[in-house]
Amino acid sequence: MTPMSLRSSLLIALGALLWLSCSRQIRPSATLILLNGNFFTADSLNPHASAVAIRENRILYVGDDAGASALADKNTQTINLKGAFAMPGFIEGHGHFSSLGRGLQNLNLTSAQSWDAIVGLVQEKTRNTPVGDWIEGRGWHQEKWTVKPALSYNGYPYHDALSAASPEHPVVLVHASGHSLFANAKAMELAGVGRETPDPAGGRIVRDASGRLTGVFEENAMDLIYAPYSAWQNRRDEAQKLADFEKAVELAGAECLRKGITSFQDAGSDFWEIGQYRRLAESKKLPLRLWVMISQPRPDDYRQLAEYPQIGLGGGFLTVRAVKVYLDGALGSYGAWLLEPYADKPGFYGQNTTPIDTLKSMANLCRKHKLQCCVHAIGDRGNREVLNVFEHSLKGDDKDRRWRIEHSQHIDPQDIPRFGQLGVIASMQAIHCTSDAPFVVKRLGENRARTGAYAWRSLIDAGAWLANGTDAPVEDCDPLACLYASVTRRRADTGMAFFPEQKMTREEALYSYTIWNARAAFEEGEKGSLAPGKLADIVVVSKDLLRCPEEEILQAQVLQTIVGGKIKFSR
Repeated sequence: MTPMSLRSSLLIALGALLWLSCSRQIRPSATLILLNGNFFTADSLNPHASAVAIRENRILYVGDDAGASALADKNTQTINLKGAFAMPGFIEGHGHFSSLGRGLQNLNLTSAQSWDAIVGLVQEKTRNTPVGDWIEGRGWHQEKWTVKPALSYNGYPYHDALSAASPEHPVVLVHASGHSLFANAKAMELAGVGRETPDPAGGRIVRDASGRLTGVFEENAMDLIYAPYSAWQNRRDEAQKLADFEKAVELAGAECLRKGITSFQDAGSDFWEIGQYRRLAESKKLPLRLWVMISQPRPDDYRQLAEYPQIGLGGGFLTVRAVKVYLDGALGSYGAWLLEPYADKPGFYGQNTTPIDTLKSMANLCRKHKLQCCVHAIGDRGNREVLNVFEHSLKGDDKDRRWRIEHSQHIDPQDIPRFGQLGVIASMQAIHCTSDAPFVVKRLGENRARTGAYAWRSLIDAGAWLANGTDAPVEDCDPLACLYASVTRRRADTGMAFFPEQKMTREEALYSYTIWNARAAFEEGEKGSLAPGKLADIVVVSKDLLRCPEEEILQAQVLQTIVGGKIKFSR
C-alpha cells in the first residue's frame, strides 16, 4: 500500500468513525421504552403522546410508538403499557419526609373515632413498651370524632383517662395538624408543668375556667413537653440515631413510591437531618428525589445559611435551597391567626408564633443568600402579614424569587390578587379542604369560609401560581385522594361538598402535582413534564385521570413508578 493510499484509507476510516460518532449523538439508543401508553405530558407544546423513550436517567423522546421504537437496540428494555394512563411522576409539594417515616412506626390515630379508642390504643401499647419509655402517636382530631368525650373543655377531653391507662409511661400524642399535642400526667410531671405554669409566648397550655389542666398544649407550648421527650430521645447513641433515621427514610420512601411520588418537597428539616440526607444522596441511598427547606434556624445557626443553596446533590436526588418559618398555627387547634375573632371562640384571634421582626430578618437573610423564603401561614391575618413582609423585602427587586406561603388556607379576598402581583407561590394542600370541611364554617363563619377558604379558583384566576400536596403525615400522602379533592371539593366518605365553585379543572389539578410543583422549587427545567432532556420520572396509573368519571379517581391504582429511568415500584 502506497503512503497516499494508506493516507486515504486512514482518512476514510477516520471519517467513518466521525460519522458513527455523530450518528450516535444524533440518534442514541434507548435503555427503556414505554409503548402503547396514554401519556399526559404536562408539556403545553406536546401535551399527549403514546410512547416515551429513555436513555439512562433522561428522557430521549416523547411521541408515537414508531418514533420510540426506532431508538431501540438489542439492549433496550421495552414495556407495553397496554393503553394505561401515564404522566410525570407526582411531586409532593409540601410534606414532612422523616416525620412520615417515623409516623409509620408509631401509633397512627387518624382513624380513631373517639377519645376512648385512643386511650385503648395507648393502653395496648404500654403492654410491650419498657416502663419509662415514651409512647408516641399522631393523627387525632377532636372535630372528627363520631363519639364526643363525656367531659370536655373547648372540645378537648381531659387527660385523666389517658393518665390512668399509662401511669408509668410518658405519653405524647400529636394533633393531626401538628400544632397541638396531648400529654398524660407522667409527661407533664417530667416537663415540670403544673397549674401555675405560665403560657409561653405564641402558645397556650389549655386549662379550664378553674385552672385545671386538660393535657392539651397548643403551638409554642408544645415545646414544654418536647423538652423531656427530646432529652429521652437523645440518650440514644449516634449509631442508633442513624439507624432510626435511615429506617424512617426507608419506610417513607417505600410509601411514596407505592403511591407514585417521585419527588418530595420537605417542608422543614434541621441541619442534622439535612446532613444525613446529603450522606444518603451521595451514597445513592435516597429512594426518591428530595427538595428540602431548612426548618426555622435560630440566630446561632444563621451563619450556616452561607453554605446554601445546595442543588442537585447525589445525581439530582437532593436540593436544599429554602428556609421555612412558622408564623401562625392551625385552624383546628385555634392557632390560625385571624383578622376577626373565631366564630366559635369569641374574642380569640389565634396565635402569632413568630414575631414579625424575626420574619423580616429571615426574609433579608433569604434574599442575601439567594434562598427561597417559605412561610407557614394559615389564617387571613397570617397571610396578610407575610404578604406585607414579602412586598417590603422584595421592593425594587426584579429577580424571580418564588417565595412561598405554605398552606395559604384562609385569605382575605382583598389579598388574593397580591399573590400574582408579587410572584408569591400559594403552596396549598387540596386534601386539607375536604378533611377540614366539617369544622371550617364553625370556626370562620359562612362568609369568610365561602370567600377566602382554600380559594384555588380565585387565586388561579388572579394569576397566582399554586403548588399542591398533602402535608404528610398530617394527611395520607396519596396524590390520588388529593387530586380528587382538587377537582370535586367533596369528602370521599360523606360526599359533603365545600364551596365547589373554587375547584380546579382536571388539567389544573394534574399541573398542580407536576409542573407547577416543579416551578415552585425552580426545578421546571429538570422535572414536572415529559420532554426530551428532562429526568425520566414517570408514574403509570390504572385510570385516565384526565377523563375518567370523578369517582374513579379514587379507584385508580399506581401500576408503576419510575425514577431516573429505573422502575422503583411495580404493582
